[in-house]
Amino acid sequence: MDYIKPNEVIQSVAKAGEKKSSLSVVHILLKGILSGAFLGYATTLAYQASTQTGMDIVGAIIFPTGFVMILLLNLELVTGSFAMLPIAKFRGLVTTPKILRNFTWAFTGNLIGSIFYAILFTIAITKFGHLSESLVIDKIIAVAESKTVDYKAIGAGGYVVVFVKALLCNWMVTMGAIMAFTSHSTIGKIAAMWIPVFIFFGQGFEHAVVNMFVIPAAMMLGADITVGDWWLWNQIPVTIGNFIAGFVFTAICFHIITKEKSPSIELVTKDKAS
Repeated sequence: MDYIKPNEVIQSVAKAGEKKSSLSVVHILLKGILSGAFLGYATTLAYQASTQTGMDIVGAIIFPTGFVMILLLNLELVTGSFAMLPIAKFRGLVTTPKILRNFTWAFTGNLIGSIFYAILFTIAITKFGHLSESLVIDKIIAVAESKTVDYKAIGAGGYVVVFVKALLCNWMVTMGAIMAFTSHSTIGKIAAMWIPVFIFFGQGFEHAVVNMFVIPAAMMLGADITVGDWWLWNQIPVTIGNFIAGFVFTAICFHIITKEKSPSIELVTKDKAS
């Protein structure tokens, strides 16, 4: 059968993390730019679907298309790397400086690609500034304001909410990155990774790279959001929450539950039996 067992999956993830850590800066940056743009494409497609049908769940079903492209093409999405590289570290395959190097340049590339797509999409959706209203424009602005100024309006509690939503998001996103390794076939990989990504997007949780597109695009479209609102009330806490979820909920947990017994543990077990 095509199914790959969890122990083998995590070992493959660790090896993939090792390869990611060895990429040149140029490769990480270019792969990160492409990932940011592709996720932007998926986001606008999802918003088009939700506004055309009047059902957000339809957009959520469609959104994983961008994630699938990124994973199948082995590009760099920093939120997925938040779990994959730590797993490689736990297995002794990478060093901490290499992990930080990958995170830094992948984040930078994701940001550049997201903003680049936001500029192009804004030109397209506004007909180069000749149109200021449409269902999709209204959707992007409403979503971006709910991700920034709405949190700001409730003060300290807003930080708690955005942080928890970031945890809930990247727990599923990193599961999508892991589940892509549960099959050898392309269709199997697509089906496996689709499930957790659909779960996060359908519930409106907070993803750092999606927000790199949505919030700047909304600002370009006239949303009442400042750069400070974007970074202080969303981008920074969301990135931190995404990292913690990937590191703790996925990397640590799956490293532990798939780790083979050490010789010392096996020896103690045999001694007790005798």
